[in-house]
Amino acid sequence: MANTQGKVCSSCGKLTIRYAEFNCPQCGEEVIIRCHECRKTHTKYKCSKCEFEGP
Repeated sequence: MANTQGKVCSSCGKLTIRYAEFNCPQCGEEVIIRCHECRKTHTKYKCSKCEFEGP
């Protein structure tokens, strides 16, 4: 059986295997991880480098 690793969602803080990953739209320095559920419900995230907030 394969070891399934996930990533921690930047919005809700939960470990997930269904996510989108992208650099901060403002500074481009931090990688933002958004789980499927937070993307679906438009839960906000905040970049810890430049404090940009996005939906």
